[in-house]
Amino acid sequence: MAYTREGETRGKVFQFVRERILAGRPPTVREVQEAFGFHAVDTAYRHLENLVAEGKLGREAGKARGYRLPEARGIRYVPLLGRVQAGVLTTAVQEPEGYIPVSPQQTYGELFALRVEGLSMKDAGILPGDIAIVRRQPRADSGDIVVALVGDEATVKRLRLNRRRIELHAENPDFLPIIPPPGEVIILGKVIETRRYYELVE
Repeated sequence: MAYTREGETRGKVFQFVRERILAGRPPTVREVQEAFGFHAVDTAYRHLENLVAEGKLGREAGKARGYRLPEARGIRYVPLLGRVQAGVLTTAVQEPEGYIPVSPQQTYGELFALRVEGLSMKDAGILPGDIAIVRRQPRADSGDIVVALVGDEATVKRLRLNRRRIELHAENPDFLPIIPPPGEVIILGKVIETRRYYELVE
């Protein structure tokens, strides 16, 4: 069956939206309009709603960034809760920016995702802009990469347990370990995966 020009455009819209969702940045209708140069925002909305009608996209009512990929069997979406520094500490963000799909092997436990900033974990292959998938748990083993809350601020570091003292180590010699006083650190979870997405420029 031959594709119409509108059908070809809708296919490109789907690929654009899919890539943005997988990168944790679901687009708004206006962002779709701007990306494709549509004269009216209604044109972008029509393409998106047709994709919903075709079952290629789902939509969460009442949210500007509410378009999602349909949940495949065993796949679920975990909230992207903002950014966490792999460097100096930064205030934790709890309002979801979007949602990240995870595989069936990772669907047990409570999961969340954070976008990494800073270079302190670069020797572990974790770079600025990477997305860390985190399993929420109050304890971890020495050597695990964790998201930890020190006071009111969060960071991603490698956990070292040294005679009952918790140390948070960078994977970059330019950064000193964080050694918080007893009772001043909370393990929010263990990093179980990191993902990197590239912005393609034509």
